[in-house]
Amino acid sequence: MPPVSLGYGSLTRRELLQQTACGFGMLALAGLCQQESRAARGADPMAPRAGHHRARAKRVIFIFMQGGPSHIDTFDYKPQLQKRSGQKLPMYSPRHMRRSKQTLLGSPWRFKQHGESGIWVSELFPHLARHVDKLCLIHSLHTNGVAHGPATLFLHTGATNLIRPSVGAWITYGLGSENRNLPGFVTISPPPTKGGPRNYSNAFLPAVYQATVIGRAGVPVAQAGVKHLRNPRWSRSQQRSQLDLLARWNRIQQQRTAGRDAELDAVIRSYELAFRMQMELPPLLDLSRETAETLRLYGIGQKETDDFGRQCLLARRLAEAGVRYIQINYASGLDNPPWDQHSKLKSGHEKHARAVDRPVAGLLEDLHRRGLLEDTLVWWGGEFGRTPFAQGRDGRDHNPQGFTMWLAGGGVREGFRFGATDEFGQRAVEQPVHMHDMHATLLYLLGLDHQRLTFTHHGRRFRLTDIHGNVVHEIFS
Repeated sequence: MPPVSLGYGSLTRRELLQQTACGFGMLALAGLCQQESRAARGADPMAPRAGHHRARAKRVIFIFMQGGPSHIDTFDYKPQLQKRSGQKLPMYSPRHMRRSKQTLLGSPWRFKQHGESGIWVSELFPHLARHVDKLCLIHSLHTNGVAHGPATLFLHTGATNLIRPSVGAWITYGLGSENRNLPGFVTISPPPTKGGPRNYSNAFLPAVYQATVIGRAGVPVAQAGVKHLRNPRWSRSQQRSQLDLLARWNRIQQQRTAGRDAELDAVIRSYELAFRMQMELPPLLDLSRETAETLRLYGIGQKETDDFGRQCLLARRLAEAGVRYIQINYASGLDNPPWDQHSKLKSGHEKHARAVDRPVAGLLEDLHRRGLLEDTLVWWGGEFGRTPFAQGRDGRDHNPQGFTMWLAGGGVREGFRFGATDEFGQRAVEQPVHMHDMHATLLYLLGLDHQRLTFTHHGRRFRLTDIHGNVVHEIFS
């Protein structure tokens, strides 16, 4: 299969004049629509497409833990750190970019081995611990950016300071959507800070590939929804008449320009999708249709877990309905992200672990029961990890040099640990996996070659992994 690529063409003077047939107002519209077109002119940009090779997964649910949960307090057990807690050692500080004596801080939580795999999990996650035999833990992540903003952008877009498409936009660009009545990319309760909309934007890809947003961080998802999902001015029959009229004008314009205005058709298709979403999306957002047992599974109805439980259950419903990439965000609308414990590590991490542990475990169990885990890739993690030495008396600073993420389902090995950090959890030392490698691996599991999934913008070919990235084949089942 040739590379999936799209470039912006240039109009000749003759073509420019031809496109003024319906007046300069139509010329302006044609110019706008050119930015919305796909490579194959006239093709449905969200039609499902085959990848470059056999896919192991059909869709992704990314569970974003904003702020950077501490890997050495959750899934990366370090006996030496516990043994030598309180000792001062010369250690490198990523934030200050220098070595100095630092006081080691052992984890305040006990670790135990769980499941047939014997994977170590701290007591912060008792519910997830029962599912370790479904998890593939990557202990050797490292990334770019020591501050939340750059590191979060890098996690979502593969760049720290440039406007680049997000992971979900690249995936829907490459594969389209499984459900023609729903968007291919949905983000639930995204944070407005630390990258904000850039974390789920299409950037220079056509706008059809940006995320549909449900709610926002800091507002309970039960009170949130999709903006403009209902039209308060017109009935459905009136909207249908409007779309039919626009389609007729579109056909007239295409006839006058010998089919060279297929861009306009792409915009009309986006209107059609919005119209169909008005019918299909509201029932998906209605969690009252679920059984009482399912609601309990996600912790819905309990104060600490209700909100994130609703996010996780909604993600399962969207995955089941055919949405290609779903992101759920444990985040806040504040400048200080939830997992960012520079002080009061114990109380902070315990609060946030209680909020996410049961809902995430419930999601894994629910996907497994329904046979969805086989072809749904679940991805969990934050923008970086935390330091093994103390910040202040009882906190940890940012650590992009080594941390843990986990995957489940979607063709990855179960009950498996890959890579390692050093004896204190400071730096990835065995089989290091850069975030570019993680992105390349996610695309591969979906049937996409990260080197061939490209888009030409301003004369340069772009891809999610830029000029980097290696697929981690060792974690595949």
